Amino acid sequence: MAAPIEDYALIGDTHTAGLVSREGSIDWLCLPRFDSPACFAGLLGDRSNGHWQLAPAGPVREVRRRYQGDTLVLETEYRTDDGVVRVVDCMPPRQSDPDVARVVQGVRGRVPMRMELTIRFDYGSIVPWVRHVDGALHAIAGPDSVWLRTPVPVYGQNLTTLADFTVAEGERAPFMLTWHASHRPAPRRIDPVRALGDTEAWWGEWASGIDYAGGWQDAVIRSLLTLKALTYAPTGGIVAAPTTSLPEQLGGVRNWDYRYCWLRDAYFTLNALERLGHSEEMERFLEYLRNLAEEEQGVLRPAYRINGSADAPERELDHLSGFNGEKPVRVGNQAFEHVQNDVYGEMVLAVSRLFLDIRFVGSVPPKTALATVGSLVEQIEAKLDEPDAGPWEFRERWRLHGFTVLMHWAGARRAVEVGEALGEEDLVRQARKVEERAAELLWTRLWNDEVGALTQVAGEPQLDAANLLAVHVGLLEPDDPRAASHVDA
Repeated sequence: MAAPIEDYALIGDTHTAGLVSREGSIDWLCLPRFDSPACFAGLLGDRSNGHWQLAPAGPVREVRRRYQGDTLVLETEYRTDDGVVRVVDCMPPRQSDPDVARVVQGVRGRVPMRMELTIRFDYGSIVPWVRHVDGALHAIAGPDSVWLRTPVPVYGQNLTTLADFTVAEGERAPFMLTWHASHRPAPRRIDPVRALGDTEAWWGEWASGIDYAGGWQDAVIRSLLTLKALTYAPTGGIVAAPTTSLPEQLGGVRNWDYRYCWLRDAYFTLNALERLGHSEEMERFLEYLRNLAEEEQGVLRPAYRINGSADAPERELDHLSGFNGEKPVRVGNQAFEHVQNDVYGEMVLAVSRLFLDIRFVGSVPPKTALATVGSLVEQIEAKLDEPDAGPWEFRERWRLHGFTVLMHWAGARRAVEVGEALGEEDLVRQARKVEERAAELLWTRLWNDEVGALTQVAGEPQLDAANLLAVHVGLLEPDDPRAASHVDA
């Protein structure tokens, strides 16, 4: 059985991410990227589906955890009757292959330790061939290959690699695990201790660019670090989560795969990063978006793979029992096939920064970016009153959603601002017409006078928290009485 989800800490390298339990077990890790099959899938099954544990061999009296400063270098400290030991985990900045560095540090006394490494490729279903090569452990199956390098002697037992060792005060026991494609030569050697320092420096430098000094500063910075960890450095895409099939509700069936880039979610993530000092992620995402718009000829899906592919067929993995028994376990996502028309407005809001923010102006050819805006406005106009699945992805209930029309209005209004800034009168005329039509839909079909708020769908009284953005995007001014009733509802 997996640990409670709140007991897991995140490590990552902006290509993929792993979850580490308080017991020192990496129970989820997909390699080489977020949407690759997991080689540690114990989170969604049991230990036999893949895990890597480093922890005291005997009883633990107390566990303390923290990140080193504003980084994703994780420290887990164990207090036992024999002494105190610390396990430091990280994923170093990616050079070519993904690495996981783990260093056991003796703090006080002499603490017996145990390592358990169960590698299971393809979501815990494939047992690799394991051998020793030049002092390293090499596990291989099909296209996947993992190397474990450590000075600690290891041995095999029941298809698991084990190590029993003792760490005294001041001593270190380093471990480095590296994935690479099986057809390639052995990966380069990296010093795990040095990798910890490099990782701390990399994250520390990024965090130094955060511009925030308000309340709950530590929590805000930690949240931004987590959002950064969900970005995919090679393309600029952003995953909604590094995991799949964690249940929305215990006993339910809404266990979805979120290791993909939802355009809507990505926009709000980027908005948070940009507002607090980091604009480079927005620049990378705009490249990702332009590539999608060109390939799809202006028609956007709600979600894509982080490499820009739209191919992620949904299927269930029957060999996994699910997080604490909560099935089904799914990979892929049917949302790729949905119609969620709000994405066009959100993407206008994102692209508009190229024209309205001095940090971006001139960073791309204006005609290319302007054409993207024009194409998005055309799509908004064509889909203005078209039913869709909405932001909550109702699979069998397509309606005219208030949030979708709200984003149509916000996107059209921003396109007017872009056109005015560039003196593009055709864009201004087209976008203003769409803005007015969207406003008419909002006030005549989606505003409910009895409730005093925008509703989730046309003709029905239920509310949608997503519509609270009506104030944020400017449809309702803060001093408008309707804003107060809308929020109060």
